[in-house]
Amino acid sequence: MRKTPVKILLVTVLAAMFALFLVACSSGSGSSAASSEAASSEAASSEAASSEAASSEAASSEAASSEAASSEAAAPQNAVLRISTTTSVNDSGLLPYLQPFFEEDTGYQMEVTSAGTGAAIEKGRTGDADALLVHAKASEEEFVNEGFGVERVPFMYNYFVIVGPEGDPAGVANCATAADAFKAIADAGQTFVSRGDDSGTNKKELQIWEAAGIDPNGQEWYVNAGQGMGATLTQTAERQGYTLSDKGTFLSNDAKESLKILLGESDDMKNTYTMIAISPDKWPDTNIDGANAFIAWMTGDKASELIAKYGEEEYGEPLFYLIEK
Repeated sequence: MRKTPVKILLVTVLAAMFALFLVACSSGSGSSAASSEAASSEAASSEAASSEAASSEAASSEAASSEAASSEAAAPQNAVLRISTTTSVNDSGLLPYLQPFFEEDTGYQMEVTSAGTGAAIEKGRTGDADALLVHAKASEEEFVNEGFGVERVPFMYNYFVIVGPEGDPAGVANCATAADAFKAIADAGQTFVSRGDDSGTNKKELQIWEAAGIDPNGQEWYVNAGQGMGATLTQTAERQGYTLSDKGTFLSNDAKESLKILLGESDDMKNTYTMIAISPDKWPDTNIDGANAFIAWMTGDKASELIAKYGEEEYGEPLFYLIEK
């Protein structure tokens, strides 16, 4: 049977519509699948990110807990450390300069008292200190031999210096030794101000007078200040007299504006500083762990570097020198 043009056109239209329907279904199914797959992927990524964040937070929390535990374990049981020291170490600013570094590195808190070496050592003898930082060898040896100190640990030095007025009426600058200088001061009847406080500096001064063969006590020109180094330098400047000082304290004192170093850095003027831990055998309450930590830190690399540089920027030279290990 022959098809008419109308039938042919109808079949063609129906075929075309069917084809379009198939394409639409296929496209919709693909988009739906893709969307579903994308959603699943996004959900998986979100879950992974959440998991990773949780793990990271847990790790950070664990690290913080570990660090806190470590810090707590490192904290000393008895954190207070009593240091009895000579005025020269304190007045020169060295110990206050070192204190925050020591406390940060060790966890100990220093309680510092300063006085003449005789008084500083006496605090160890009465159990009122855990460690000493002093500079009078004979007194230190006696202290250790009596059993109050564990051992002497010399670790740094500077020099005693004779200071006086710019004009130097006694001619101290022309003397070869400290004993010669003291004799020149006595012969000229020039004012000499003594600390008179049983300090390491005072002990050294008396040794020099003895070497010079002179007893200055009772002499009109001999003034007994009975005070620390800073106050003695101030009085010496006011009187325009002479005195014996450790170099570090002099350079850091205002007296240097009207006094000058006339003799120093000779072999007989060396001034050695020593640390001593107080013996727990004499005083069971002594913070021996803190004292040992102090001595170990002060003789360690960090403190050595700090001490070696102290004073250079302000005075053009270090105030203290390390004893070679």
